[in-house]
Amino acid sequence: MSHNMAWDRVGRSRGQRGRGTGAGVSNRDYREPDSFDNGDMNVNLPERFRGGGPRRNYQTSAIPTSSSPSTEFDLTLNLGVREYCNKQDDIKATSEQDDWLSMPEFPTTEELLSDGPLLLANKIKRPYKSKEKYLKIHYDLQREDAIGSLRDALQEFRSDPTTNDTPEFSVYDQVYIIGFTFPRRSLAVRVRFSTRRAGKRIKWSTSKRLVSGSIVVLMRAKDKQVDLSRLIVAVVTARPLSGVEADIPEVDLSFTNPAAIEIDPQEEWIMLESKQGYYEAYRHTLRALQKLSQETFPLADHICKLEPSVDAPAYLQQNPIIDLSTAAKTEKKDYEKVNVLQQWPIAPRDSLDDTQWDALRELLTRRLAIIQGPPGTGKTYVSKVAVEILLRNRKRDDPPIIIAAQTNHALDQLLGHISLFEPNYVRLGGRSTNPEVKQRALFLIRQKDRIKLVPGGLLGRANTLLSKQSKLMIEILEPFTNPGSDPYSTAQKSGPKILRELDALTEAQAKSLEDGAMRWVSASDGMNGPIRLWLDRALIPFEVKYAKEDYGFQEEDEDLEVEQLRENEDSHGVNDEEDIELLKGPWANISEKYGVRPASSNDIARATRLLDTVSDLWQVPDHLRGPMFSVIQSRAKANMVNRFREAAAIYEKLIRDNQIGKWEQDCVYLKRAPIIGLTTTGLSKYRGLISSLKPKIILIEEAAEVLEAPVTAACIESLEHLILVGDHQQLQGHCSLMELENDPFYLNVSLFERLVSNNMPYKTLLQQRRMEPEFRRLISDLYPKLTDHTSVLDRTPQTWGMGSLKSFFFDHRWSEYKDDSLSTYNEEEARFIAGFFRHLNKNGIEPQQITVLTFYNGQRKKLLKELRRTTDITAGYLQVKTVDGYQGEENDIVILSLTRSNDDGKIGFLANINRVCVALSRAKLGFYMFGNSHALMTGSDLWYNVIKRMENANRKGAVLPVQCKTHQETACIQYPQEWEETDGGCFKVCQERLNCGHSCPLRCHPFSHDKFRCPSPCERELPCGHACEHLCFEPCCCSCDEFAKYQAERVQENWIEQDVEGIKKGVQEARMSWGLANGP
Repeated sequence: MSHNMAWDRVGRSRGQRGRGTGAGVSNRDYREPDSFDNGDMNVNLPERFRGGGPRRNYQTSAIPTSSSPSTEFDLTLNLGVREYCNKQDDIKATSEQDDWLSMPEFPTTEELLSDGPLLLANKIKRPYKSKEKYLKIHYDLQREDAIGSLRDALQEFRSDPTTNDTPEFSVYDQVYIIGFTFPRRSLAVRVRFSTRRAGKRIKWSTSKRLVSGSIVVLMRAKDKQVDLSRLIVAVVTARPLSGVEADIPEVDLSFTNPAAIEIDPQEEWIMLESKQGYYEAYRHTLRALQKLSQETFPLADHICKLEPSVDAPAYLQQNPIIDLSTAAKTEKKDYEKVNVLQQWPIAPRDSLDDTQWDALRELLTRRLAIIQGPPGTGKTYVSKVAVEILLRNRKRDDPPIIIAAQTNHALDQLLGHISLFEPNYVRLGGRSTNPEVKQRALFLIRQKDRIKLVPGGLLGRANTLLSKQSKLMIEILEPFTNPGSDPYSTAQKSGPKILRELDALTEAQAKSLEDGAMRWVSASDGMNGPIRLWLDRALIPFEVKYAKEDYGFQEEDEDLEVEQLRENEDSHGVNDEEDIELLKGPWANISEKYGVRPASSNDIARATRLLDTVSDLWQVPDHLRGPMFSVIQSRAKANMVNRFREAAAIYEKLIRDNQIGKWEQDCVYLKRAPIIGLTTTGLSKYRGLISSLKPKIILIEEAAEVLEAPVTAACIESLEHLILVGDHQQLQGHCSLMELENDPFYLNVSLFERLVSNNMPYKTLLQQRRMEPEFRRLISDLYPKLTDHTSVLDRTPQTWGMGSLKSFFFDHRWSEYKDDSLSTYNEEEARFIAGFFRHLNKNGIEPQQITVLTFYNGQRKKLLKELRRTTDITAGYLQVKTVDGYQGEENDIVILSLTRSNDDGKIGFLANINRVCVALSRAKLGFYMFGNSHALMTGSDLWYNVIKRMENANRKGAVLPVQCKTHQETACIQYPQEWEETDGGCFKVCQERLNCGHSCPLRCHPFSHDKFRCPSPCERELPCGHACEHLCFEPCCCSCDEFAKYQAERVQENWIEQDVEGIKKGVQEARMSWGLANGP
């Protein structure tokens, strides 16, 4: 159904239309609902963010960063947002071939109960005949990746509804509705549930369960049976820790279809959640692909048909003379006016290397520019230089340049570089961890620079109508939100009257209950209403009893990959500060205190017939009153839920108009911004907003790590220049279903990789500035032309207890195992690495300088456990990461835990060349690997070559040679327990004389004795004549009375001395204030 509705359909008469905020919009100040006034937040910003420091004179129309009157803003309505959203709502399939265009935003129960769709092959080695076929294939693959795991989980659960949690899905029972929230984002229902089937106590703060944006399925549960014929699909909208960590956990859900909403607080449900997939990561891209099918598709010749001849962007063809001077540090005049389409100048001597300069030309002069940046070659730096040039040549009325990246972290890094020359960018969506970048979030800019409502915009009217609609919906729920002492009664109305209004009783039946009750009421019945009196003993309290959630359960292991999921949440916008604000709204707690005992089907049938014929309910036999009330309840609730669903459908339409109105307001800020930064998922989520600004240039960082569909969805109609920067030989995009990564689907192949592998023009950076040359040689099979910059050749030699060994492969045969989640771990290897980490730390390497990498979350858990057990380093300083979460990162020293160790040559993730490439290229100064060389060399040709290179360079062995600074001796460590015999040096005893006179009892160690606490007995002679009874590092003490008296006298003397010194200081301060500082 189209959301393009007339306003009089939500309660406003047609004669009232002119009184809203349409043509005659009120010019009152606009404030976000439930927002707060932060005042002038600029006082705490760095100078460059306040616009007070020097900056280059680019032709940009910057957003003011200090509070300014709204008259500085152009409040002209941008109709592009509304046009985009209206067209998106009107998309319909016209034939069976394009039925995908009619697929709803969220999965349907029919989809989840089906055997799955027929998927067509993804052509990664040849062109597509049409954009329609291309878009359909990618839409179908994305949708299957989004919901396939939930469909599989549902099928498995239906085969055995009594099953507990499995590695694939989680089951929650005793699910009951306890209330509704009416926010500006989506109507939300709060449910309470049991985690009994988990079999463990859940540590919610580090759990992936029920995170915002996840899809769940609800099924009715009655009499310990599951009704599999009725399924409801819902989305988790909020999972506050205060809710899930309560004695009985709670979470907020949104029903994906208003027609499926339920409100009955006595209805029990079972909730099913897949542990794979994250629907929010796909949702907006799926909608964007549908919209793109109805638009002109820029670059379709190259993206779909693989046309290799790529012209310059249209805007550059119109004016090819540009200023390149910002790319040079000296001789800037030679680069100020260059016709870049006729003659590209030679590279500046002091800025970029030759391959970076060639890449810059490619980046600026092709409308589809592809730049490959191998590890450490400075691809982000080249992007920064390009953006600076584009800004330098930007005209005042040009639309913003769009900067995007797969992750918030990568985006913030690039925006941090850009802020040095353009502080007035806007960060759209996501939760930035960079404090400076965070200050440029649109959410905070709105708070600092309030503007009035845009005349003709939808926001003011939508907000007003949403408030009215939420009040109406709360009124519908009133029998549950404001219950009186009698069932279905409120403080204002009796139960029979409300049941009459709900068409559950006739007028005569309702009157009979009230009249009959009057005859029975006595002084002792003052608290009893008509229904309670009529039902008498048939009425029973309704109460859900939950077992103690953690009784007899062990605590669930931390989901350490939850950090990656949180990055997903942030990148996909479900945890934006803006979205959190949108989750605020009126709250309606619902409950139903009473029910009746279950009745037989015969009694229900008899009661139903009587209810349809009898007028005086007091004539109904006592034994049928309970069954009859059960029928009355069902009819009342059916009427209530129908009214609520109708109101909810209108509420969702108003939310849609509220979103359009917010975007219309946001256009006022964004059209002034020279640069807008957001994630690749944000490109789809905010596509209507971005499209209305008509940008010409989009740059995507980490483009090879992004699935193809989100990049394709970024091709809005105004696009003239798409820049893709990444490295297809490092991490690929992530799929939820592994089978979609294989032939014939290849869903994890990015657009970047597909274009490069089909010989589209691209440039590669070839000079690395990160790794020691001996590390770089380990990836020479992958990058045979990669060379070393002089900066890595001239480094000062460093020592950290490894002598001259900057790299080493420690070879072992310790066995691997699987944990409960079927992730691989190697406990002995983890123990050995923890000892090595401690050795490096004792030799002066700070914890922040060391990253421990592994391919498996199971091993990451073991490594963290061992490091926490054997060191006193604060957890926040321990950098233990999975390879998949470490692309784009680097550190001085990297320890690589390879984990796999078996006789079959099965090495799992380690056979993935892209992952191995990342793992081998993160270290700058020291790189140490721990694993089973036989298993690796058997399972992979790449690992065979890597380990052979280590072996030929004498960098491989079954013992780890560590060297002490003091004796210049080497200790060979072979087993984890041997680390306990060293203190960062060799096996000799130190014996150096301490300041106290004792000999140091430690093994050889590299650290100073200044902080060492001598554990020898003190034995100093005390004033009492006895020897000290404490250890050397402790305060001296004796248990005799004489020493106690001595101590008391010393304490009194200290007090007197402190008092005298305090008096002297006070007198001196007084004399200073009187100008007598030099007097007597």
